[in-house]
Amino acid sequence: MVMTETELPKNWQNILDIDINISCINKCIEIINEKRSKGIEIYPTNKNIFRAFKKCEYQQTKVVIFGQDPYHQFGIADGLAFSSGIESKVPASLQNIFKEIKNDIGFIHNTKSNLDSWAKQGVLLLNTSLSVEHGKPNSHRNIGWSNLINAVIKSLNDKGKVVFMLWGNEAAKIEALIDCKKNYVLRSSHPSHLSAHVSFFGCKHFSMANKYLKANNINTINW
Repeated sequence: MVMTETELPKNWQNILDIDINISCINKCIEIINEKRSKGIEIYPTNKNIFRAFKKCEYQQTKVVIFGQDPYHQFGIADGLAFSSGIESKVPASLQNIFKEIKNDIGFIHNTKSNLDSWAKQGVLLLNTSLSVEHGKPNSHRNIGWSNLINAVIKSLNDKGKVVFMLWGNEAAKIEALIDCKKNYVLRSSHPSHLSAHVSFFGCKHFSMANKYLKANNINTINW
């Protein structure tokens, strides 16, 4: 399958420099399809690679949460960063996210491993790499996704009044692309079990995001 511009929702096509980014997308998909033809397992499925954009429209986007790349175990990655396609399995990072939400605001609206409810409210759950090989985290870091992701960040930065949650060292690099005077940047360590204790626990990003949205007359998120 050769990816065409119709694979990205129209509302995102209209904002991004589609000619440049379709070339980048096609290159990534060609690499993925070639690897799959050799028997390499890649997540998520092709139909879910752009699911984050399908679930959260450009004009609706209020908050961006960045992940590194999709879960690299079978069946878990569903196209939304930190979200899981297996209802019975809540990944460790997401468990820590839920723990921080409860400690921050006192309760959790969404306790499912599937985070569609956040996306529908305007939370773009975006991995900086949109694909990954089985058992090999960061394996698609350099296949070309960064061109598209940087274009998305630029467009949202220009939109303004967007909350960017930057968790971990990789996400922190994104700050260089964001105008902090036009948007709200929140930083902490990654919520993984290896680093959540550094500064993610107690960061209060969820209440802080809602406070910023409310101050700018934007509907808050039911976390």
